[in-house]
Amino acid sequence: MRLDKIETFVVANPPPRHGGRYFIFLRLTTRCGITGVGEIYNATFAPDLCAAMAVDVFTRHFEGSDPHHIERLWRRTYGAGFTQRPDVTVMGVLSGLEMACWDIIGKAADRPVYDLLGGKVHDRLRSYTYLYPAKGDVYPDPDTPNVYTCPDLAAKAALAAVDQGFTAVKFDPAGPYTVYDGHQPRLEDLDRSEAFCKRIREAVGDRADMLFGTHGQFTVSGAKRLARRIEAYDPLWFEEPVPPENPADMAEVARFTSVPVAAGERLCTKHEFARLLEAGAASILQMNLGRVGGLLEAKKIAGMAETRQAQIAPHLYCGPVVAAANIQIATCSPNFLILESIGTFDGPYMSAVTTKIDWQEGYVIPPTVPGLGVELNDAFLAANPYSGAELHLEMSHDPVTP
Repeated sequence: MRLDKIETFVVANPPPRHGGRYFIFLRLTTRCGITGVGEIYNATFAPDLCAAMAVDVFTRHFEGSDPHHIERLWRRTYGAGFTQRPDVTVMGVLSGLEMACWDIIGKAADRPVYDLLGGKVHDRLRSYTYLYPAKGDVYPDPDTPNVYTCPDLAAKAALAAVDQGFTAVKFDPAGPYTVYDGHQPRLEDLDRSEAFCKRIREAVGDRADMLFGTHGQFTVSGAKRLARRIEAYDPLWFEEPVPPENPADMAEVARFTSVPVAAGERLCTKHEFARLLEAGAASILQMNLGRVGGLLEAKKIAGMAETRQAQIAPHLYCGPVVAAANIQIATCSPNFLILESIGTFDGPYMSAVTTKIDWQEGYVIPPTVPGLGVELNDAFLAANPYSGAELHLEMSHDPVTP
């Protein structure tokens, strides 16, 4: 079996655009006609450039190769051009290609991918959702009270999610995040954050965990101030409290608070996650399968995490192919904690695939079909190319001022 062809697709995510403005998919085909799908999670460059990079990497390192040779293909790409270090763009491209190879391998073996990475550990996967506005807007009018700024509306959304079956909800009320972070939280940010935790805890009681998100916004001292304000409400985690560059800084926050620190959505490869674990910076690792280096790399990271009593909570702010890969790695990882979902995996978000993700009363049920368990919807991809100039996710270019 040899890899023969690559196709790439940059597709606009339809409103309300939960999961990002666009998705970057690829499909590999072998000479014997088996196909595998992958997804690149990369917001550094325009998506068409990322798709072109995937074609280049495939042509240089994958074409004509046996897709079973994951380690060999991974090393060729990781070390290309005398780099051999974590590079978020290279690893995004490699993740998508590696993911597609596993899809092919699973289909050839007539087994789900998780059966080839240790086998099923979990029969169902606990999931959580981000709190979105009731009418579905991702970017509501900032001058109108909304779920991102109003504790009462957030509490109402949290209760609605719990009534759906979710046993955990995530929210990030800590104010703006910029390319100049970390910064000190403003008093209004501290007050709002505490109010969110208080109102949501009052609304859901002990029916659900609260996942407090930030985007690496704060200095170490600022993160400590915020942790002290929310600690009484017992969040399950405090997400990425400081920028991701220096694990020692994050470790100082982790030692300060009883709230578990979660991190990793912006990291790639086992090397960056090893530094996180060695420093004691996080006890919950949020690798994104479309960025971290693929499924085998994620499995290695999960194994390293076991040695430090750390758990994994795969991150998802991209499309349904990464969601499917996250499900595979969660299913076969003993130290899996919780899975990020985009709502209940239905509606416009799933338009780019012809298959479904089975979500039942707060849990994802692992698929039993061969491969990753998803197939691309070619008609939808052709009808919805992304033509915008904005990146998948962007930070403010202006610093936060009191």
